[in-house]
Amino acid sequence: MHPKLNRILRHCRLFAFAGALAPAAFAQTTPAPAKELPPVTLDVFTVSGEKVESYQTQSVQMGAFRDMNPVDVPLTVDVLTREVLDAQLAKGLYDALRNTAGVTMAQITTSAYSNLAIRGIVVENRGNFRLNGSLPIINLADISMDDKERVEVLKGTSSLYYGFIPPSGVINLVTKRPTPYAIDTLILNGNSAGGVGGAIDVSRSLNLHNEKGLIGGGIRVNASASKEATGIDNYAGHREFQSVAADLNVGRRLSFKGDFEHLTKNVTEQDAIGLPAAVAGVITLPAIPSTTQNLGSDWMRYNAFMTNWWTRADFLITPNWTVFAEAGNARTHRYRLYNAFAFTNLATGAGNETVSYYPGQDYRNSNYRFETYGRFLTGPVRHDLDAGVTGNTRASDAPQQGTITFATNYFAPIQIPYAPAPISKVTHVPTRILDYGYYATDRLSAFNEKVQLIIGGRETEYISTTATTSYVTKNQFDPLISGAFKPTADSSVYFSYLKGLEAGGNAPAGTTNAGSILPPLTSKQYEVGAKDKLFGGLLVQLGAFQIERPSTFTDPATNTFAANGLARFRGFEMFTSGEVTKNLSLIVSAQDLDARQTKALNALTQNKTPEGTPRYTGSLFGEYKTAWKGFNVSAGAYYVGRRPVNSSDQAYIGGYTTFSIGASYRFKVKEVQYTLRVTGDNLTDKAAWAAAGSSLLGVTAPRLFKFSIAAGF
Repeated sequence: MHPKLNRILRHCRLFAFAGALAPAAFAQTTPAPAKELPPVTLDVFTVSGEKVESYQTQSVQMGAFRDMNPVDVPLTVDVLTREVLDAQLAKGLYDALRNTAGVTMAQITTSAYSNLAIRGIVVENRGNFRLNGSLPIINLADISMDDKERVEVLKGTSSLYYGFIPPSGVINLVTKRPTPYAIDTLILNGNSAGGVGGAIDVSRSLNLHNEKGLIGGGIRVNASASKEATGIDNYAGHREFQSVAADLNVGRRLSFKGDFEHLTKNVTEQDAIGLPAAVAGVITLPAIPSTTQNLGSDWMRYNAFMTNWWTRADFLITPNWTVFAEAGNARTHRYRLYNAFAFTNLATGAGNETVSYYPGQDYRNSNYRFETYGRFLTGPVRHDLDAGVTGNTRASDAPQQGTITFATNYFAPIQIPYAPAPISKVTHVPTRILDYGYYATDRLSAFNEKVQLIIGGRETEYISTTATTSYVTKNQFDPLISGAFKPTADSSVYFSYLKGLEAGGNAPAGTTNAGSILPPLTSKQYEVGAKDKLFGGLLVQLGAFQIERPSTFTDPATNTFAANGLARFRGFEMFTSGEVTKNLSLIVSAQDLDARQTKALNALTQNKTPEGTPRYTGSLFGEYKTAWKGFNVSAGAYYVGRRPVNSSDQAYIGGYTTFSIGASYRFKVKEVQYTLRVTGDNLTDKAAWAAAGSSLLGVTAPRLFKFSIAAGF
């Protein structure tokens, strides 16, 4: 039988199994009194649009823990709500994620998009970023916060639900939903570097014969446009974003949801600084440049287009069983003139600026999922059973058209004249990943849910193909087991063990094998922790974890991305979010991470810290409602410790702290509600190395004051 036909038939059998599982299990169990087994509702298992106005959330939308209270999730999960995003005037991804310890910039700055690492492990840009807990979106075009209700970070391994992804963690973007009341908001914004823009947020509800529960729902539109300026030399550009979210409820048993979003961004990417060559095994780092310096010229553009769509249908089979199907597609297309500086003389600052021409890089993800969920009892034990089948296809082509090198000076940069692409053949770098799997989890709870046990597993079929390599993994099983004891409804003590798979990693730009994919890797994770809600509104999470993961590195001798044995990441983490009092909201995070290369094919990396991994990170942000009604003030501090520049630890970039302040004032004039906000980031204009990895360095962003005025009609 043809392999593709066999795969289709196999998945048809899996769909049939998942669809039949719910009624079969329901029929084999004795119905329980309603007070012991709460009924399933469609609202529980869909993306919520409920407005809570808090620094903490009542549920998360992450993988196998979808719609669970954060206290019940047996892993570290950090949530940044809309209130946090608004208080900080967060526009891009790193603006939000700087509030959670262990998240750092990797390899390059955030001038074009946010390339990130969590717990020292790089976050894969095509698999670890999710929309509404499902669609893998492509983080290569500055993900917008305009239409996001909150950002969730589930740290560690999540392969059971999401397939082959690195154990750094999943970053989930939950979109704003239509509201039962009308929203008409106009926002004008700008910054001290000359950036200026505007945005709208409009929501309308649909209620036809709603008293009988026949048809209801709504639509929500977000859009923005801005002139981009951050204070970085030769950076200015523009950015536009549009999104539509729609909900439709047909009766009380069927609902539909969907999202569409489109972003364009055209700026000059701040150049990357190449590491100087090692001498006797030691790298001498260059002087830290000004935060505004960009050795590239304004014609070296980063022009990206991102389009995502996602849709989902939920059907309530019985009061205790539901089924849903969802599908989506993500595409990012970019034209990139990637510029990087390399020293020829560290003392004088002489060097070369190399521009790599990447015409029309294209990245596409398609995703589907079919899942059933239900509750039933076996004696005194309650089961929350979840089973499903999912498939993801990731295709890309990153064509290259050669490079041009210009002589310049690190300390006295010149204006580089425009140069067209070299007259050379375009080299295509196609890749394709097929990631299919079926999975099941069962959350068993007893003694009024004080004791909980989650067991689950996933069987996966994975195929990755490039022009020169192909890897096939079949019948790979990944387990999940966790347990928790809940002394109270708002506290828990837990443990968890997970095994995960990930693609071997994409060789980054600038390496000799850029764009190629290494063989798949298997990782293991152990975690213990405790969670508690204090003062009625402050969620405190403490966790200790260990991740064992096959590692990769860029060999400084050959500049080739390659496998390199086993690395161990062991650490302690704290995340606190919520309200201490009705007037004071806080987010506090801290991480102590001991990362070591325990087994190395390259002896130079044995027992060394993996590149770009800090021992200590932390953040503190607070907002206070003053006695002056409607007037709030805020302040924050963000610390990243020193990090090795490569996996041989031949040099370390220093630790640094940046500070922020903010204020907001809400008032009403007639029927219009106004909100004025002003924030300042990197108040001291701290110049430090903010990113390291792949033989590259990136500097902190310059001091920037932002302001906005929002009018709600």
